[in-house]
Amino acid sequence: MSQILITGGAGFIGSHLADELLQHRHRVRVFDILCSQVHGADKQTPQYLNRDVELIWGDLRDRAAVDRALEGIDAVYHFAAAVGVGQSMYEVERYTSINDVGTAVLLEALIKHPVERLIVASSMSVYGEGLYRSRDGAVYSGVERTQAQLRAGAWDPVDESGTVLEPVATPESKSPNLSSVYALSKYVQERMCLMIGRAYNIPAVALRFFNVYGPRQALSNPYTGVLAIFASRYLNGKAPLIFEDGKQQRDFVNVSDVAQACRLCLEAPDAVGKVFNIGSGRAYTIGELAERMAEALGKDYLEPQITGKYRVGDIRHCFADIGQAHSVIGYMPRVTLEDGVVELVDWLEGQIASDRVDSASAELSLRGLTL
Repeated sequence: MSQILITGGAGFIGSHLADELLQHRHRVRVFDILCSQVHGADKQTPQYLNRDVELIWGDLRDRAAVDRALEGIDAVYHFAAAVGVGQSMYEVERYTSINDVGTAVLLEALIKHPVERLIVASSMSVYGEGLYRSRDGAVYSGVERTQAQLRAGAWDPVDESGTVLEPVATPESKSPNLSSVYALSKYVQERMCLMIGRAYNIPAVALRFFNVYGPRQALSNPYTGVLAIFASRYLNGKAPLIFEDGKQQRDFVNVSDVAQACRLCLEAPDAVGKVFNIGSGRAYTIGELAERMAEALGKDYLEPQITGKYRVGDIRHCFADIGQAHSVIGYMPRVTLEDGVVELVDWLEGQIASDRVDSASAELSLRGLTL
């Protein structure tokens, strides 16, 4: 049995991980600032947080608070971060400060008080566009769409001849292509953790989460996961807003599978120093997701609103190759999207969601971050 610290552990993924670790007889301490965008203006301890969790309130950039949180700790999951691609493009200082400076403060504390394992939450956003293949089998890993192409509504990446490229599963070996401040900050987090871990013999692992969904998502946060945003719209009697044409593909992974992967990384000796994709290994279009959510909620009369617009920092297709996570740590997703959406809808009953999507979209438009 180990004493484990989860930074940002009162949030969506962290709280599920806490449950997973407790079930496997670990003791769990959570360090969290309970930010209002996620937890509401009153910053109350969320009711879903397990009573056996020790909660310490604090800012990750506060060295003294971090030192206190690390007392007696054997392993650290570093999940604390400001999340959201669009918002990161205009709240640059806040994202850089919380994500990068906060990580630096934690690492300096760990240099003085090393732990048996450090596991950092990274993001699929570091890839930018996923991996693509042309009709003749050539692989394209540095794909970018031009503004002229996007303004014309030609959404799919193309090769030199103008032929549309086929998206394929993205492995960890694909070079990063950082298209937002959020993506940049997550890449800095994972690189710093692996670098300092290697230098100071702190066994470190980085997990690139894909689109995580499930109960406990912050429904009133317009920069959270797309399924939660769709749910918030439907619960408020509004149609989901979908950018581009709704045919962009993503990998949606249930939060219980993510918690499983996080625990496995704690136990697998060969995981140290590596980066793992944590997704479902399957691709779904955003339009399909909206339909599935509507059907599960019984809201099929609300057709999604296809905006035909592009948000700066968005990518077209990206879904995970999870082969390395399977072979090294034994990760295997167990929850299908069909079952996961039903579970999410069951949880939504009785939840209150403040729909702030329109105001968030207006903010992006005002700043010239939509085309």
